[in-house]
Order: sequence, then C-alpha cells, then structure tokens
Amino acid sequence: MAALDDARTPPDRSPWPPGPVPISAAAERVGTTARMLRYREGLGLLPRTQEQPTGRGHRHRRFTEEDLRTIALGLELEREFDIPPAALAFALRVLAEPEVLARVRAHGERLGRLAAAPTRALDFEKEKAMRLLHGRRA
Repeated sequence: MAALDDARTPPDRSPWPPGPVPISAAAERVGTTARMLRYREGLGLLPRTQEQPTGRGHRHRRFTEEDLRTIALGLELEREFDIPPAALAFALRVLAEPEVLARVRAHGERLGRLAAAPTRALDFEKEKAMRLLHGRRA
C-alpha cells in the first residue's frame, strides 16, 4: 500500500497561483518583459481590463488565462509576419476605422500595390456589358 502512495503523481505545482496573475508573472508566461507588456498596452494591443481601480485610483493590472492567450496570439502574429508591435496596432486601427482604411487603400492604389475596388455592383455590370459589346464589333 505504501508503494502505491509513493507512486502517485504530485499535484500540479505551478509557480503561479491559480486565477489572475500580476504583470511580472504574465510577462514571464508569454515570454516577454513587463515593460514590453506596458508598451503593448499603450498601443492598445492588450485586452481591456474589467478591474476597478484599487487604493488611491491606481490599478494593479492582473491577467487572466484568456488575457494571456490573447497576448500570446498577438506576439505570434508579430513573429510570423516579422512586424513590430506598432505595425500590428496600426493594422488593427485600419480594420476598425473606415476613414483610415479608405485613406490607406487610396494610397495603395496610387502606389500600384492595390487594384481599384469596384465602386458599385451596377458599375461592374456596366463595365462587363461594355466589354461584351466591344468584343462583338471586332
């Protein structure tokens, strides 16, 4: 019987307590520094916190498992596409703000990196009909 007790696996001895963790532990778990997490937070790359301020208006940010997964995904995108955090933040801004998207698209069209988007479906059909008519005359 004693041999069976010794053979049992020990309980999970994670160095972090269960539940939300402070920024230093979060940084270690995702493989970066607390300073870089604060920088990414300033860029809007961290999930918003739902915590209320503590003490005299200061909040000590704690990160949930879901927060850590979201941060890790952002870090993975930065590595995979070889971009800095600021580029990822700008990409998110482009996707979120239609005016910024339009200006970036127009710039890409001027550079010749993007084809002009069809403005309306009716214009597309008109262009198609014109191509068909011109094709019959030749």
